[in-house]
Amino acid sequence: MNYILFDESIVRTNLLPLTFMRPVADIRFGILTIREKWEKHLKVKTSTLTETYLSPKFPILKEENNILINGSVCPNAEIVKIIKNLKPNQTVVSNETIIALHVTAEELNSLGDPTYEGIEEITVTTNPLKINYSWDIFSQNSRAINDDFQLLTHSRKSQPLSTSNKVIGEGAIFLEKGAKVECAILNTTYGPIYIGQDAEIMEGSVIRGPFVLCDHATVKMSAKIYGPATIGPYCKVGGEISNSVLFGYSNKAHDGFLGHSVIAEWCNLGADTNTSNLKNTYDNVRIWSYGKRTFVNTCLQFCGLIMGDHSKSGIDTMFNTGTVVGVNANIFGPGFQRNFIPSFTWGGTAGHSSYKLDKAIEVADLVYQRRGLVFTEIDKELLANVYSLSLNNRWL
Repeated sequence: MNYILFDESIVRTNLLPLTFMRPVADIRFGILTIREKWEKHLKVKTSTLTETYLSPKFPILKEENNILINGSVCPNAEIVKIIKNLKPNQTVVSNETIIALHVTAEELNSLGDPTYEGIEEITVTTNPLKINYSWDIFSQNSRAINDDFQLLTHSRKSQPLSTSNKVIGEGAIFLEKGAKVECAILNTTYGPIYIGQDAEIMEGSVIRGPFVLCDHATVKMSAKIYGPATIGPYCKVGGEISNSVLFGYSNKAHDGFLGHSVIAEWCNLGADTNTSNLKNTYDNVRIWSYGKRTFVNTCLQFCGLIMGDHSKSGIDTMFNTGTVVGVNANIFGPGFQRNFIPSFTWGGTAGHSSYKLDKAIEVADLVYQRRGLVFTEIDKELLANVYSLSLNNRWL
């Protein structure tokens, strides 16, 4: 069977700016991306039904018979069993949300957002883990980490943990091949700790689970990290972090506080960058919505920074509670920044100017080279499309 992960359009909009550069399924949530979760459960590769401008990097593979799966929903045993046995004209639903449906190639060509009118519904009895808003990524990350930990470590043996470390609690710790942890305090009382392949926790760090350090990522000396937290592949982090998710290839390498936040790929937070995650009034945090083009209530008391890909902050940057930063913004200067910073802007409290596309591509190319990667023509075209899509927001 051919499996295709689709973007639920309203969710995709709610997740901006994190979905400017990727389909919903490629958001890291827990240890794995949602796509990686499905592929491990189904034991097959998937393709993507997403926005046209994303298709060159995330193409769709169509066959005579296809199963569309909602890319914002995480798999569980019940859903996977139903999907593997799904027949034509059947759909899987939960709380009026389409989880999956069986379609032919002809039906697939005529689809916008998938619908299930006139199709037999199969309702799941379990409550699947699903992201609907950007803040769900950190607020539901504990459950996602625990689910992924069980999936990845079941019937496997961890690499040995050095005796130089101090372990608190009876929870699980799992080290993949090449992982290095020395002279750290690891508290598993509130959740497991997972250390990916060739990842490293340096001396003096204090980690409280649930915590994930993905492949080739680094926690620098004397860092303080409160779970649930996910540090994605090739990230470098230091200072103080609480209840946050970094997708991958992003750095918060120095002192400063990051709390209740989501940082996409290829971002860099300068030394002593700090985020506020709690208002002085203790009110619920309001945050910018790209769909509604206004600020909306998260119904959360704690919410810090949502930052899109390729964005960067200078030394001593201060972010207000509930700040949204778009793609490829460069933020610097004294004082608290405004709490919505559009994509491709350059500046700070003294004012912003437009970040020129050719310069943004040049910097991205250099950043990729530092990691031994190639910033391809497809990547350049994707960045150019986001530049055009975000043009109106730069004048808000």
